[in-house]
Amino acid sequence: MAIYLLLIIYLAFISLGLPDSLLGAAWPVIQSDLGAPIETGGILFMLIASGTIISSLVSGKLLKLFGTGKVTFVSVLMTAVALLGFYFAPSVIWLIICTIPLGLGAGAVDAGLNDYVAMHYKAHHMSWLHCFWGVGASLGPMIMALFISADNSWRIGYLVIAGIQFALVLILFFSLPLWSKVNQNSNNSVQEQNEDEIYQPEDDAVKKLKPTQIKGVKLALISFLFYCGVEATVNLWGSSFLVGVKGLDAATAAGWVSMYFAGITIGRLITGFITFKITNRTLIRAGQMTALIGAIILILPLPDLFSLAGFIIIGLGLAPIFPCMLHETPARFGKKHSQTIMGYQMAVAYTGTTFIPPVIGFVASHTTLGVFSICLLIFITAMFLSSEKLNSLLKKKPLLETQK
Repeated sequence: MAIYLLLIIYLAFISLGLPDSLLGAAWPVIQSDLGAPIETGGILFMLIASGTIISSLVSGKLLKLFGTGKVTFVSVLMTAVALLGFYFAPSVIWLIICTIPLGLGAGAVDAGLNDYVAMHYKAHHMSWLHCFWGVGASLGPMIMALFISADNSWRIGYLVIAGIQFALVLILFFSLPLWSKVNQNSNNSVQEQNEDEIYQPEDDAVKKLKPTQIKGVKLALISFLFYCGVEATVNLWGSSFLVGVKGLDAATAAGWVSMYFAGITIGRLITGFITFKITNRTLIRAGQMTALIGAIILILPLPDLFSLAGFIIIGLGLAPIFPCMLHETPARFGKKHSQTIMGYQMAVAYTGTTFIPPVIGFVASHTTLGVFSICLLIFITAMFLSSEKLNSLLKKKPLLETQK
């Protein structure tokens, strides 16, 4: 039963990635079709991200009340309805309305599934799940491009993706009984880890604390903020940096940035196998150090080809960090608060994705695009230092003091 449910969760992660990259791929055609200003795309993106942040923050309470299966079912249903709404939308106002269920649904299902996998499956599944998210995020623009190139119809692209989401809704509906059965029968993967490697604060003193009062939680949130800030900054400004600073043409720059995403996806596939032999904590540290090397390469005045290597190295370095940090959540902070803290982590992650890249863009517009690589180095260093400080705290006993 656990295997069948895991397959459904894998499908859910593909479906989670499908709509994430649709708006950017379709916006040039949507803008022309609806006669919207170009900046409206940014507004829609911010609204989706805001909904995702809100639902991530409240996901802990929802998951405790209704369970992961029901929350996932309703969340995917909301995203399917929203995508169908994009198909029918006669104006930008309707697109704005549709961003509400799209963002709210994405945040709740993301936090819920990440916590469920961290609690019930081993570390390699978390890496592979996020690899499958990358598959969905890659397929979305491909499907959209297929229909745009055929008859310039972005609406049919959204309709097809909505159809895929509704198919998953049916699968999730009929699988609802599986969730409770697996909860009863599965062995928590956290318990299978080496007791010397993890901290499980399950005593009464910690259970009475609020999640944010547990020592180390705020450091974990900082790590997530800067991780997603780095990932999204490369996504948004990588091509501009290569064109404006390195002097590449736009097509070549776009191709090189795509290799960065390939590094993340392939790296997560490989990480899934490595977790059989290496702990999450070691993989997080190795990934951060690898990403630092990539950022340093981008700063140095080296031949252009080294910039491609820098992007690939950053992608490979980032690959294990996010899934491994997520999988460590119940091991770091205990099962009782895991769902709530997972929601906080996802909310902070989306905050980094939403707000850090625009800040970099604002700074670059008043200085130079050269700040791109410098900021990457600063953010990766901040992520590394907060992560190492957290590791240091988790090695100390007792850890019952609250954070100030």
